[in-house]
Amino acid sequence: MFAYATIGVLDMAASIDFYDAVIGTLGGARFHTGDDFVGYRIGDEDQPALWICHPYDKQAARPGNGIMVGLKAPSRAAVDAFHAAALANGGCCEGPPGLRDYGPEVYLAYVRDPVGNKLSVVSYGPA
Repeated sequence: MFAYATIGVLDMAASIDFYDAVIGTLGGARFHTGDDFVGYRIGDEDQPALWICHPYDKQAARPGNGIMVGLKAPSRAAVDAFHAAALANGGCCEGPPGLRDYGPEVYLAYVRDPVGNKLSVVSYGPA
């Protein structure tokens, strides 16, 4: 259903460090680097992209109230690694890795990036 998501950033260098680290834990990588925007993807060009960018209107980036980007992890270990990488690269914890009541095997964590944008990373399935 989704083609891409964009996340506004304040400090591009710090955000690149953060997103390089957390997307790498999911098997993804940066595929495009521009002056004002950077693209990440897990898989080939047919997969959705995550873009970080300076806001087009040149106003300060700020997190949206109620907006969260959820990223799929290949395993529970990847959820744990994502959470640890987020905290080590300027992010903060919004909910530690663990099973949730959303389904019998839903394992996820919540973090905020250096701007305060909320991210979720989730693995569906057994340990």
